[in-house]
Parts: sequence; C-alpha cells; structure tokens
Amino acid sequence: MQKLGKKRSGPRPGRRDHQSLPARLSPSRKTSTDSLSQRVYQALKRDIITGVHPSGEALGEKDLARQYSSSRTPVREAALRLQQDHLLKIIPNRGYFITKISVQDLTDLYDYRAAVECACADLAARKGMNPALLERLEELANTEYRISDRKSYENFIWKDTEFHLNIARLARNHLLLQAVEAARCQMERIMYAAIDIGYYGELPGSEHRGILDAIKKRDSQAARQLMYDHIFGSRHKVLQLASGHLR
Repeated sequence: MQKLGKKRSGPRPGRRDHQSLPARLSPSRKTSTDSLSQRVYQALKRDIITGVHPSGEALGEKDLARQYSSSRTPVREAALRLQQDHLLKIIPNRGYFITKISVQDLTDLYDYRAAVECACADLAARKGMNPALLERLEELANTEYRISDRKSYENFIWKDTEFHLNIARLARNHLLLQAVEAARCQMERIMYAAIDIGYYGELPGSEHRGILDAIKKRDSQAARQLMYDHIFGSRHKVLQLASGHLR
C-alpha cells in the first residue's frame, strides 16, 4: 500500500545545497559543534518536512554527513533531536529511518491541535492585544494560493504556520507556543505530502479572518469555536483522501 509521502515515481524536490555548512570543524573558523549540530538539525528537519527525504526512507550517518557538509557527530546529535520531534527513528546498528504517517497519526494530530489551538485562541482573545502582532496577523489572514501551483502553495504553508504561531504568541503562554510549534511541524509535513496525492487543502482566508476578528473583539468563546471549526473543517477530507494511501 502506498504511503503518504512515499517516494514518487516522477520528479521529487531537489536536494538542497548545504554548502553554507562548514565542511569540518576548525578552530580558525570558530565553529562550535553545537552550532553546526543546530544547522544540520534545521536543514535535515526542513528536508524531511518538505519531502526531500520521504516517509520510510533509510538514511546513513556517513551519507548524511557528506550531504550536509558536516562531520558525523553533529549528524548524530541532530538525529537525536529529530527522533524527539517524531520525524526520524534511530535503529541501532541499522541507521536512521524517516517516520511514516498513519491514519491514526492524522487523527491524533487533529485532536491535539484542537485541544491546544482552541485554548490559544481563547487566551489570545482574553489577553492578546499586541498591535504589532495583530497587524501581522491581518496580513497573514489574507494570504491566498493558486490551486495546482506548488510554489504559491508552499508560500501559503509558511504563512499558515506563522498565522497559527502568532495566535499562540498572543496567548502569552510559552508551553502552549511550544505545543503549537510541535504540531505545526507535523502539519507542514502532512500538507507537503498531500500535494503528491492531489490535495491542496481548502482556502482558509475567511476562516482566518473570522478567528482574528473574534480575537480583536475579545470574544473568547467565538474565537475558540471558530478555531475548532477551522481545524476540523478539513479533517474529514484529509482522512478520506489519506485512507487510500495509508495503513
């Protein structure tokens, strides 16, 4: 059975140019293991999310070090963090494997998002009057994309994530913000994978504007309900599409 995010028979996104990462640690370049590990982590994480490394792919530590212009220690440290993010699984003596996404994973993610992000919308309406953030949210709420235009949809994915993170920032609760960041990491991966089965999602502009309007009016109950409707609005269709591609 084909997996969501499985390697496609057609062209796949090109691997990124990681030449900006130092080829080796050198005191003269003042590059610490920690900073190099962070760079490898961010680059590999982005490549997993965007499908450069598809679901189920096996990755070797030596190959990753070469690809990301690093030594093996930063790769190993990045892999440990990515395992905590549920993006990669480390199997001793075998290597690293990109985690697969199941129907149950999708169901759990939507339930988790509803619990966390509805609370963020509620708190944002109660205490989130930050003029700069509200102005930025207004811009983000009007982001659109063109169906079957991958580039415009990728731009929307970034903006959609920023919108949801900024709602969490308005809630002024760092634990909720961390939870939304974790959820968006998984959500972005699903949104990229869905492109490959022909689903670009719904156009959420009016829903985003409705949530933002409720927050501005300090209507916490409406903000919570609108966020709930927004999250679950696409859930049924995503699960329906995924059921033919997941087990």
